[in-house]
Amino acid sequence: MSIAVVNPRTGAADYSIEPVRADTVSSLAADLRARRRAWLELGAEGRAGSLRRLAESVARHREALVAALIDDTGRAGLSSIEVDSVIGMLNRWAQSAPALIARYQASGQSTAIPSITTSTRLVPYSLVGVISPWNFPLLLSMIDTVPALAAGCAVIVKPSEVTPRFIRPLMQAIAEVPEVVSVLTVIEGDGSTGGALIPNVDFVAFTGSVATGRKVGESAARAFIPASLELGGKDPLIVLASADPVKAAEIALRASVVNTGQACQSIERVYVARPIAERFLATLVEKAQAVRLNYPDIKVGDIGPFISARQADIVQTQIDDAVSRGAKLLAGGRIETLGGGKYLRPTVLTEVTPDMLVMAEETFGPVIPVTIFDSADEAVAHANGGIFGLSAAVLAGTTEDAEPVAARINAGAVSINDGSLTTMVWEAEKSSFGASGLGPSRMGDSGLLRFFRKQLLIRQSGAPAPLAAYSEEGLRPR
Repeated sequence: MSIAVVNPRTGAADYSIEPVRADTVSSLAADLRARRRAWLELGAEGRAGSLRRLAESVARHREALVAALIDDTGRAGLSSIEVDSVIGMLNRWAQSAPALIARYQASGQSTAIPSITTSTRLVPYSLVGVISPWNFPLLLSMIDTVPALAAGCAVIVKPSEVTPRFIRPLMQAIAEVPEVVSVLTVIEGDGSTGGALIPNVDFVAFTGSVATGRKVGESAARAFIPASLELGGKDPLIVLASADPVKAAEIALRASVVNTGQACQSIERVYVARPIAERFLATLVEKAQAVRLNYPDIKVGDIGPFISARQADIVQTQIDDAVSRGAKLLAGGRIETLGGGKYLRPTVLTEVTPDMLVMAEETFGPVIPVTIFDSADEAVAHANGGIFGLSAAVLAGTTEDAEPVAARINAGAVSINDGSLTTMVWEAEKSSFGASGLGPSRMGDSGLLRFFRKQLLIRQSGAPAPLAAYSEEGLRPR
């Protein structure tokens, strides 16, 4: 049965997909496993060459991919950046993967026993399943896929049914690189398709909400396979008294509303020191009210529509809950329907409490709840409240002022004197704390190495011990 896909700018269901059935998923998995041997035998350098050719093919299909992303997400500039980021990702892993694989395959390592040496082999998982979300459809489909391919795995990707239009032009690009199309396929489907994928793969990489991530993790446990779960966040920003309140407000706004706040690393809670709170709030409200919706012209303005109408309803519910329980609304606050799309101007709330939905649950929209604090200890306690621990930020007069506070926050990555820097840094590993995820980092060396198991070869060059060495007489202290 077809699934209708809605254009977020028009509200019209003007596209459809055909979900892949469970038996077809099983068949695809078997075919990919059978063809994967040739991909593995290319070696790291051969696979790197194929990834470079795929980057060239994606670049040739760039216009079609950007157009598909625009129709799915309602944004123009970020769609172009998304395609270019994937091209860069392919080239980056093509360049770095062979050296990483060689570095971590140690040979002839000595042990405490002089006659025994070891070597480590990296053995890639045969088939990886990737289940990706709707907020950056292409980028988050490929962020796990590319290193898995570089490692020597075959991959099946199941993107979100909310934003699937890029699948067809991407598969056209993949088809131009025969050795890649034999080990990579991107399938259409919904949650049931993703559920059918998990028992058919050897490793699952999921990006999405905590609720769905729990289901994926449970299914992976039943299938007895590892799961890499990159889940939601409720990222806090602490603004210390030594920070410039005007610059801090500018950072808080940008880090909260880029992509209409539809990013896991968006700032969703702000804690500001009382001595600068008044100036900070005045600036934040002024700048929030100046933000332009990019309607009706998609190429003009600052933020676009909600990609998912359902998410717009969730955000409105959170705002209404906060206001009904005593929060003060200083800017924004009401979803607008323009041309069939759902928009929200940056929304600033004060006098919020931790039990409000807008403070306890992921928002995924351009909402900025602000709390005033009197001490760094209080700010850290607020920041560490709740179940999430994806990322955070601290602003201060100097990095030296900010860093001791940053180190106390329970989050996998903390931006210092800026916000949401995780979007710019891929070289260093980070973990997800709390309910924000499980499994090894997909950044840094781990982004590749997580797709390998380690096999240890243990060599004995001396005389093996006889059974007599383990007899009661042989083991008796002398």
